[in-house]
Amino acid sequence: MHATGDEIANMRAALEWYRDMGVDIALGDEPVDRFAAPKAAVPPAAIATPQAATPQAPAVTQSHHQPETHNVEDAKKLAAAAKTLEELRSLMETFEGCPLKFRATNMVFADGNPQAELMFVGEAPGREEDMQGVPFVGRSGQLLDRILASIQLDREKVFIANTLPWRPPGNRNPTPAETGVCLPFLERQIELVSPKIIVTLGGAAAKTLFNTDQGILRLRGKWRELEIGGHKCEAIATLHPAYLLRQPAQKSLVWRDMLALKAKLSVAN
Repeated sequence: MHATGDEIANMRAALEWYRDMGVDIALGDEPVDRFAAPKAAVPPAAIATPQAATPQAPAVTQSHHQPETHNVEDAKKLAAAAKTLEELRSLMETFEGCPLKFRATNMVFADGNPQAELMFVGEAPGREEDMQGVPFVGRSGQLLDRILASIQLDREKVFIANTLPWRPPGNRNPTPAETGVCLPFLERQIELVSPKIIVTLGGAAAKTLFNTDQGILRLRGKWRELEIGGHKCEAIATLHPAYLLRQPAQKSLVWRDMLALKAKLSVAN
């Protein structure tokens, strides 16, 4: 039985919708037929009951919310060994302590000017970034470019990175373990670039760098001193471009933050 043209169009539309929602990978190796009849239940009489079963202790599993100590220590050693951004990139490509690496298409290191005085930090790569190996190249990136242009900036005048260099499957939120094991690489990036100002994009990046549990609407628009390793700079949080795509009415808040950034840059120069 062959699908009709309308059925094919409907299936294609469904796949495109899933892709746009970030569902673009399979969770299992074999397809599951959700419409198949359920298997017949086994009659109770057919189930053997052991006379004296020995109680089994529950399996001990490590929580995925806590980074494995040795992986974090390995990341710190690799990051500290890098004397340049290129060395850091090469060392990160050898690192196998973050499971995200094995599901990602490309490592997304950074973009922009390594000598820039202004650095933007987002959360994690999305689908387009994963495919191209460059941060902020999808719809969020296009909006970020327009935001930069609104205060006479572009990618040749800033440096752009993420808290995680590998894409979480399906664009899900990174776990604390994934963020924790990648943090030494971000911190070393910041030390090597040595920006005067850091702008965090979205709540995840702000919480990671500012070491806080406060939400982004409380964090945004406020200047603070930030010390990363041996580097000190000023930092401000703003909303993530992806959030603005879902909530365009909030663009006015980002515009205020960009005006504050522009004023700070004029004073710094």
